[in-house]
Amino acid sequence: MSIPKVTTFMMFNGQAEEAIRTYVEAFDDAEILAMRRYSEEDDAPTDYLQHAIFRLKDQVLMAIDNVNGMDIEMNPAMSLYVTVDTAMEMERLFSKLKNQGAILMPKTEMPPFREFAWVQDRFGVNWQLALPEKQ
Repeated sequence: MSIPKVTTFMMFNGQAEEAIRTYVEAFDDAEILAMRRYSEEDDAPTDYLQHAIFRLKDQVLMAIDNVNGMDIEMNPAMSLYVTVDTAMEMERLFSKLKNQGAILMPKTEMPPFREFAWVQDRFGVNWQLALPEKQ
């Protein structure tokens, strides 16, 4: 497994595994590459992730659970930008990612995109979804 030199890294407040599994289920071409929980020897809950690596399409991402005792929220100034291949993929990702989250920009035509949407998922991660014009 090759990790890119620059990789998106997300820290969750006890929901890293649930978030990763949600994302891997939402994307057609996705997988969990590595997942390690804290052990009983660590000063952290054993159901929290110490480190995880996963892939969505051709993008490798990393995630951990925050164990410092102070919740840290995701920053809405950062988002994951996804170019989708079909209208069906756009609808599936839009529906799954907005579930229990928020629509920041509803699906709309916005040249050069046939459809564009921006959602925040229930974990606080922001996603921009773009379906390009037909080639």
